[in-house]
Amino acid sequence: MKYLAVALLTVCALSSPVLADEGQYTTKFDNVDVDAIINSERLLNGYVGCLLDRNPCTPDAAEFKKNLPDALEHDCAGCSEAQKNAADKISHHLIDNKQDEWRLLEEKYDPTGAYRRRYLENKSKDGSGFD
Repeated sequence: MKYLAVALLTVCALSSPVLADEGQYTTKFDNVDVDAIINSERLLNGYVGCLLDRNPCTPDAAEFKKNLPDALEHDCAGCSEAQKNAADKISHHLIDNKQDEWRLLEEKYDPTGAYRRRYLENKSKDGSGFD
């Protein structure tokens, strides 16, 4: 569950449980501007709302939401580096700045809190969170 954010808000939509030929999820949405999402309440709330079934999903949000269980079950083994980096960046932003939203997402997708604990432990060790 290291990359819960993939499940939460990677914005790098994952393909269905069927992996691409090279064993990776689709990279179709890898070029989404993660900083633009983090810096826009409207966009960020849209993705969070999609994941929490509060509002309709954009195509990229719907795609990764659909594939969340597979990504979590396999510890993001099929994720590209861009997807892993986006997942960490968005998750860290939510943990550090949007605790209420993070708690709701965590309840739904990571009820044990494993991802948050690992992030906070790494953050306290090196001051930056995940490597």
